[in-house]
Amino acid sequence: MRGTAASWVVTGLGAVVSGVGSRMKGRVGDGLMGFGLAHVVLGVLDMFRPSLRD
Repeated sequence: MRGTAASWVVTGLGAVVSGVGSRMKGRVGDGLMGFGLAHVVLGVLDMFRPSLRD
């Protein structure tokens, strides 16, 4: 798995946002957690996507 720097940044940022969302209460925290988890999933999927250079 050779992810680009952008994939790692998106995944890391999603993890941070998910962590903040898990500490918050209410609908805003739930929304932040879902937003962060979506970024984690998209970042990981981008790492597995084949590039044109390979």
